[in-house]
Amino acid sequence: MTASLARLETLLRHLAEIPAAILVVAEIAVLFAGVVARYALHAPLIWTDELASILFLWLAMLGSVIALQRGEHMRLTAIIRGFSPAAQARTEAVATLAIAVFLLILLPAAWDYAADEWYIETPALGIHNTFRAMALPVGGALMAVTALVRLAHLSWRDAALGVAIFAGLSLIAHYGGPSLKASGNWNLVLFFVLLLGAGVLLSVPIGFAFGLATLGYLATLTRTPLTVVVSRMDEGMSSLILLAVPLFVFLGLLIEMTGMARAMVNFLASLLGHVRGGLSYVLLGAMYLVSGISGSKAADMAAVAPALFPEMKRRGANEGELVSLLAASGAMSETIPPSLVLITIGSVTGVSIAALFTGGLVPAAVLALALAGIARWRGRNESMEGVQRPPVGQVLRAFVIAVPALALPFLIRSAVIEGVATATEVSTIGIVYSMIAGLLIYRQFPWRRVYPMLTETAALSGAILLIIGTATGMAWALTQSGFSRQLAQAMGAMPGGSIGFLAVSILAFIVLGSVLEGIPAIVLFGPLLFPSARAVGIHEVHYAMVVILAMGIGLFAPPFGVGYYAACAIGRVSPDAAMRQIWPYLLAVLAGLVVVAAVPWLSVGFL
Repeated sequence: MTASLARLETLLRHLAEIPAAILVVAEIAVLFAGVVARYALHAPLIWTDELASILFLWLAMLGSVIALQRGEHMRLTAIIRGFSPAAQARTEAVATLAIAVFLLILLPAAWDYAADEWYIETPALGIHNTFRAMALPVGGALMAVTALVRLAHLSWRDAALGVAIFAGLSLIAHYGGPSLKASGNWNLVLFFVLLLGAGVLLSVPIGFAFGLATLGYLATLTRTPLTVVVSRMDEGMSSLILLAVPLFVFLGLLIEMTGMARAMVNFLASLLGHVRGGLSYVLLGAMYLVSGISGSKAADMAAVAPALFPEMKRRGANEGELVSLLAASGAMSETIPPSLVLITIGSVTGVSIAALFTGGLVPAAVLALALAGIARWRGRNESMEGVQRPPVGQVLRAFVIAVPALALPFLIRSAVIEGVATATEVSTIGIVYSMIAGLLIYRQFPWRRVYPMLTETAALSGAILLIIGTATGMAWALTQSGFSRQLAQAMGAMPGGSIGFLAVSILAFIVLGSVLEGIPAIVLFGPLLFPSARAVGIHEVHYAMVVILAMGIGLFAPPFGVGYYAACAIGRVSPDAAMRQIWPYLLAVLAGLVVVAAVPWLSVGFL
């Protein structure tokens, strides 16, 4: 039995990983060909965006399958980490069964939705839309089988407990439906606070928790066909703007593999490494630069920490302080383009991506200065024994080596601003540039790492995009219930006008960023709150910067912030080691956020 399950898991892994890796390469090739044809050859290919959109939904769904197979879907584990091993096993069974239940309920609707799309043809290629929409039932089926296989590995007692829990919930929903309908919008509390909150706290992956709460609400209290949920998921996951997510993730992995990130860090260290606290400044500067390339906070931290931590520890830096600074710099750099959060918030709220890219640089610089002040004070006793100022020649050599890497952030930003490529396409320019630099300049391009990078890109992207898809369905359900109108009225009625609205938003997004992580919080609440912000006179770019930075504080704040644990894992430091040291750094970030919120010019002055 165990051998058969292992063979099935291997088959499922190959069925998802190989096509997903091919799709990542295909997306890069298609979009880069479109840029070259339009800008260099002045002969636009009208079908590139269409083909990229078709391939993208397949990439999103297969990436979700890979993320599920690897256990990489975003979820909250802080609560169950304190459970006994037996309780953790039971919780894992409930979480796995929740995934399976969601997928098995949704699969028939996904098949119907894909079949209905046969009557729609793409305008340029003339392809039936069913070929694109089939990604939803195929990916859903692969995930369902994966979840059931994982459930088969667990104790039958734990699995039976999970079945009993869901059977009980189904009976309550079936017989209690009429009473719930009579309670008006208070029933939202049951599904989107209690049920959703219980799922998140019990480590059900956030995307699946969103989807299960939405399905439960619609099936119990409405007559809405579930194909509507599938169509909302399709809409949320298929935005061509979001194609930048996997491409920038791959770019972040690429600059680390080619040595470009290390070259930038080495140059900054040669400039400031001899100053007391200088390596802390280098870490902040490196995070600022690297964030402008990769767009992924995990990739940013993974590129910077291994290059700096050994020397900082040699100088006597406490490992808890190092991880604290790393995590706080992750929160600081959330608004540096081309951040995935900026791309996501633009896609779900309609705010200009180019305006967000321009508006995010100065707020991050304000927070970096606040962190530099704390780092200088905390590093006042740093041992400088044996540390000498490098000669000018060594600094110049480090600069010459780093020039190709330092040019990349400016290349990406200028390509968008000058109209060479869209925010989606520009990542392909960075990828091609990095490949050339790695092969010809840095001579560091281990081909054996390319396939794992492609599958890792697909997995991380699938985990993000599934959350966006299910959160889009949930946002639609909340909108149809009238909740969005009530929320807008409540937020608009806050005392203090725009100042009160910003203050409440900061508190709300710190909590949401800690509990839901960044992208789910933005996708779910961005479309609801941005119209209210505009109504009270807050510029949409300014509001975006405020909520993104507030969300970043929650994301990197213990004990719930997932970003904090990612920083600990990358720095190879126990989470307990930094639990106390991180608060001065987060307070510095909060102080910088207050300045950004109070001075809108910092966000919109260069638009």
